[in-house]
Formats: sequence, C-alpha cells, structure tokens
Amino acid sequence: MRRSSASVSAAWPLERWSAVAVVAALLFCALFVSIGADTYWAVALGRDIVGRGSIPDGVPFAAALSSGWPNVPVLGELVLAGLAAPGPVGIVAAQLFLDATALVLLAVGARRSGASDGATAVSLTLVVLGALPALAAVKMQLFSLALFPILLLLLRADHRHPSRRVWWVVLVVAVWGNLHGAVLMGVAVIGAYLLFSRLRRRPVETLAVGIASVLALGANPTLFGTVHYYAGVLGNEAARRGTELWARPNPNNLFDLLLIVAGVALVVLALGSRPPLWEIVAILGLLVGTVTSARHGVWLLMLCAAPAAVRLTRRSREPVGETSRAIPVVAGLVVLVGCAGLLWSRQDGLNPSGNPELVSAVKAVAQERVVLADEPVVESLAAEGVRIWMSNPIDAFDRADQAAYLDFVSGSSTGNSQPLLNAAEVVVVRTGGPADGPVSTDSRFAPARSVAGWTVYSRVR
Repeated sequence: MRRSSASVSAAWPLERWSAVAVVAALLFCALFVSIGADTYWAVALGRDIVGRGSIPDGVPFAAALSSGWPNVPVLGELVLAGLAAPGPVGIVAAQLFLDATALVLLAVGARRSGASDGATAVSLTLVVLGALPALAAVKMQLFSLALFPILLLLLRADHRHPSRRVWWVVLVVAVWGNLHGAVLMGVAVIGAYLLFSRLRRRPVETLAVGIASVLALGANPTLFGTVHYYAGVLGNEAARRGTELWARPNPNNLFDLLLIVAGVALVVLALGSRPPLWEIVAILGLLVGTVTSARHGVWLLMLCAAPAAVRLTRRSREPVGETSRAIPVVAGLVVLVGCAGLLWSRQDGLNPSGNPELVSAVKAVAQERVVLADEPVVESLAAEGVRIWMSNPIDAFDRADQAAYLDFVSGSSTGNSQPLLNAAEVVVVRTGGPADGPVSTDSRFAPARSVAGWTVYSRVR
C-alpha cells in the first residue's frame, strides 16, 4: 500500500527547498565559523578536571578568588576538552554538526505541524539569518542548539497525543543541565506547556512531570549548589549591566539588526497561525527575554519556526508533495564534503585568539607571573596553562572583581579597573582596542611584544 504524502513528509522532512536551505546555511556557517569567548574557559576547566581526576574548588587557572563556586556544567567542560584535543577544528566540527542537527529537527517539527516544503525553507532561512552569532560563532551554548529543538518535538508531540512519553523531557533536562545553563529556557517552555496545555487533561501526572523537571536541574555533581549556580549566572555583573554576552539587541549592530528583523517576522507569522495557548505564552516569554538580552533570541526564533512555517503554508496554499528519498542523502553528502573542505582550508584561522605565536610570546614575557588579559584571548591563554587574573565564567568570582574586570575590558580609565592595573605585572590587550587605551597611556607599563593584533605589556621595573 502506498503511504500518504503526510506520513512520507514526516519521515523525510528535507524536500527540495528545505534541503537547499539547510545545505546553504551550513556551508555559509562553515565559511565564517570561528571560536569566540565563552568556549576555552570550559576547555581549560575540563583539562584540569581530567588532569587531577576530580572537580576543583572554584576556577583553578584564575588568581582572583573563586572558591566555593558550584561547577554545574562539568559534563560540557569535559566534552569540550575532548573535542579540543585535536585542535580548534574538533570544536568547530562539533558546532557545525549540532547546527545541522538543530536545523533538521526544526524542519521535522515544521513538517509534522503541517507546513509545506517551501514554507519550511523560508522559516529555516529566517532562523539562520537571525541566529548567525549562535550558529557561526562557537560558544559553550553549542550543546543547547540541538537539545532545544528536541524538547520542542517532545512537547508538541505530547500536546497532540498526551502519553507517558512526556517523561522523556525530564531526561532531556537532566542531560542538558550538565552541559549548559540555557536549560533554564527549556524548563521555562516546559512549564508553559504543562500549565497551559496539559494540566487540565492529566493533572496528577502533569504535576509529577513538572516537579521532576525542576528536580532534574539538580542532577549534577553540585546537587543543592545548583540554585546558587543559577542565581550567580542570572545575577552576575555583566547581566546586571546588560553588557558582554548579556548585551541587549542593538539595531546599530548588523547581527542584532538581523535578529530584530527575523524575530519580528517569525513572531508575527507564528502568532498569526493561531498556535496553542502554551506556545503563545512561551513565545511572549522568550520575546521579553530577547529584548533584555540578545543571547536569548536564538531560542525565540527556534520556537517560532514551526508555527511560522504553518502560517506561510496557509498563505501560499502550496500542496504538500511526496519527498524523494535521495534528497536528504544528497544534501548530507554535500554538507559533509563542503564543510570538511572549508574547515580544512580555514583551520589556521578558526581560533584567531589562540594564535600559537601569541601564546608563546605571553608565556615568554609573563614567566610565572599572573596575566591580566582582554577577551577573548584570555580564555585561550588559560587553556594553554597561563595563570590569568580572571575570565569567564565571570559569575564564579566576587562581584567587586567582576565589576573591576568588566571596567578593564571596556577600557574604563577610572573607577573599578584601577586596582587591577595597580596589581598587574603583565597585561595583554587587543592593539587599539578599548582596553588598550588606559594601559598604553600608563607610564608603569611598556610594550614587550606585539603579535597578531595583540600587544603584551610588562610593568616597567
């Protein structure tokens, strides 16, 4: 018997145009992908854990006080340390693989919701344009890129046909919480689904799932320290100021402008498809989160992808056709060969802050002295065994030290940054960058080396 086109589409989500959208997105990301801040501090911690065979107290590669910090994402640190073993290409390959996984899962979600091939392709394209910083700049959140779409598939499937499979979300939360803090976004979406969709149909089981999901956040080596960890993440000085990784969307920034345009389009389309109440609540919640911090925008775009594609399908009235089995195979081969070739040709530039010559120069100047360094090179130095003052995870340190370091990075010549410069013996800053100004005009420091756009200053004796 011939299967219906709907069942074929559910099994093979990548038809002609959606396959083209995924292939183009991944090749584009492979062409420009690089490793930025919020990556190599995890590599450094993972290597330290492997070396000592236990989890250290605080951040061992930093001189600033961090004792008592609950290290929740230990699994993510260990995985990143393993991926970094062959060099930056390992981490970047993992990023592209998880990008591909996320896009395919989003396509699956759109097709299962009844979207057409063309509408799915348009929706995926908008997601990619708005989420370029998350897809093409490697950060520790790379693990969340695949886990969030998996969670959406589980919740939407249970919304259509409630069953015991909803318990899988508890396992997703437990694993996700050991990898990255964006699990809080996932738990918030789970809460919206349980409260505004499932509670009235299966109240007892729903309450049990909700409680278990919250408890699953603590399924990590710190256990009860998890509450302290997330309080520090959400209340750190950068988040309070709305700077660095917590900066608000800025229309003057090209990537933020793309996020705003794509986000508005997807939110309008998604709400226009009249999604269930729980999705509306989740969309509005993530919209507020994105307005306060651009880093949350990727989750908003992913959540809106399926209902937006459904709305586009209704507008275009495009018929849903059968899917060729050859298309996903060909698309996979194109992505595999294309991305491998691009990564091979760009392997020396994948981690611009981790230039071996720069690391060697800093080690030669610093000897055994503590180094005060700018982002993102500070994390690469830590991963190479250089003793630094502090870096990410910024929430691991005292609030006063957080403020002082942020003032240093922003180039503040007065206030909190001065105690750091008073105590510093070696300072590494991007040449001509904000932090270079106060150091270059300070008579206590003189340039010792200049490598790859970075200047290494040493205190004048």
